[in-house]
Amino acid sequence: MTDTPAGRRPPEFGGERLLVVGTGAIAAMYLPFWLNWLTTAYKDLQVQVVLTASAERFVSGEALSVLVRREVVRDRWPEEVRPDALHVRLTEWSDSVVVYPACLNFISRLALGLADTPALLTLQCTSAPVAVAPSLPPGAMDNPTLLGHLRTLAERRNVVVAPVQATRSLTTGRQDAAGAPPLPTLIGLLEERRRSLSAEGSRSEEEPADGEPRTAEAV
Repeated sequence: MTDTPAGRRPPEFGGERLLVVGTGAIAAMYLPFWLNWLTTAYKDLQVQVVLTASAERFVSGEALSVLVRREVVRDRWPEEVRPDALHVRLTEWSDSVVVYPACLNFISRLALGLADTPALLTLQCTSAPVAVAPSLPPGAMDNPTLLGHLRTLAERRNVVVAPVQATRSLTTGRQDAAGAPPLPTLIGLLEERRRSLSAEGSRSEEEPADGEPRTAEAV
């Protein structure tokens, strides 16, 4: 592994196939920088990017395809008839997911259980660890409805919601926006959740249905 942009070693990460969902926060324009870091830091990691329609206003899918060496998926249902379902392919392919950045609209729809795009349906169905990085405009963190949505997501067994950090709003010029943390921070949180889920799975395999530890005779 190579150093992070800040000169620190990247966090350990045991995933092999990472799904990156980019949504319509303006921070999506930094995805080329972070995907370049990601593919350099973890050379064996396979990365699939999904961009929402609003994210495409801020970043080029073609540019991201070059970085990850894989065609970027547009978050819309294919117009042509396919023999398989896109959301099923994404769910079965990925062993880890990050939503980076996660805009207010996407967070709200995800927390409400909506599944009207391939990315949302994938996230509603996956059991893989998911890390969500909110990237929000000024005033959003004072909205009780949004805070409720963030708590709802954090209650999901396989989801971790990253803490926001004060960020300069490109509109106001003040430090009053709630920005996503650097991607290395999110990868560290994702790995913690991945290990936690793996440990839970190992314990469940060692215990019978009644919750009593298995003995040699019970195996």
